[in-house]
Amino acid sequence: MRLYLLALNPTDSVTEGFLPAAARLGLDLTVLTDQPDAHRAAYPDVEILECDVRDFRAVITRISTHHRPDAVFTNSDHLQTQAALAAAYLGLPGKDWRATLRTKDKAEMRRRLAAAGVDSVWSAELTAPAALDAPYPCVLKPREGVASEDVVLVESAEELVSCSEEIWGRRPGAVLVVEEYLPGELYTLETLGDGTARHVLGGFRTELSPPPYFIEESLTFVPAHPEPVVAQVLEQLDALGVGFGACHTEFVVHASRARIIEVNYRAIGDQCDLLLARLLGIPLFEHILRIHLGEPLPAGLGARRDGAARLEYPCADRAGTLVGAPAATEVTVDGVHLTYRPLRAVGERHELYRTNRDYLGVLRAAGADQPTVDRVSAEFLAARRWEIQP
Repeated sequence: MRLYLLALNPTDSVTEGFLPAAARLGLDLTVLTDQPDAHRAAYPDVEILECDVRDFRAVITRISTHHRPDAVFTNSDHLQTQAALAAAYLGLPGKDWRATLRTKDKAEMRRRLAAAGVDSVWSAELTAPAALDAPYPCVLKPREGVASEDVVLVESAEELVSCSEEIWGRRPGAVLVVEEYLPGELYTLETLGDGTARHVLGGFRTELSPPPYFIEESLTFVPAHPEPVVAQVLEQLDALGVGFGACHTEFVVHASRARIIEVNYRAIGDQCDLLLARLLGIPLFEHILRIHLGEPLPAGLGARRDGAARLEYPCADRAGTLVGAPAATEVTVDGVHLTYRPLRAVGERHELYRTNRDYLGVLRAAGADQPTVDRVSAEFLAARRWEIQP
């Protein structure tokens, strides 16, 4: 059976998750990408075809003129609608392209949730600077952005104009969304569905950088959110049409009310999916691929709920060249399994982005109880240094 995987940049989720899963399932894998050299360097034993993967028509043509497909899949935020349209055209299982569009387009997501009567958030789209009469403070962000890039809290109409102009300087022609700030603790809900059945895998509690930016600095595993909270989030996902494959949903809880911040219609990233698979003790990546091959999920996944975990992301605090940093490490301390992976190579120079692109590395920690996991993680990071020179 042949699986076509649509990709932009090589990612850890593909390298350590989906590629090994495809091999275990005995699938013939073809990667379609607009960056073939980077993927050939990362996956030398995988068939790589160059393709304008942001254009669903190019994707359909590339597949139709190659080997017969059995599945079209992507874990990229930017390519979900293209993969869904290609799968639908080719008569293969896949996500509803309307649902992938609703979740990717943050303005359309707000309109859909309001029309369904499940949540109403003040929101407006910007294509030019405007001093809006809005319920400040507001959050300004690209309509189709990811990873907290160019997401900022604005306190006034004047700040809205200046921040918008700054973002357009980096993203000419982008449509921006400004929406009311939703207070509350930030969490995630991880789900997996086959279009009929849906499993809730748990989630994470997210710690953010101080405002006005929204960098995710650490995540702590939550085996099960309160049932009323889960029910509210699932109701909103149903209104968006989300139910096939993996989905990563960010939401806040305030005064017992759960309100969606963002829906990423794919498996959680930044190595959280690798930790989640280990923690739950299930073949998560195989399940995701089997769904796209048309196989139903089992009635019970057999996921464990007795573990504790956290992820930490050491971040650059200034622009400059990384001249010293710890190497990749995997070790067990006091029963806590630690995996550290660098995300920026020594010798690289970067600006200060105030987004997830400031990550220097990621620490995955899993153990039996949260206090021990937290302590061991803190001690591991305190013993290491990242040195940045101007």
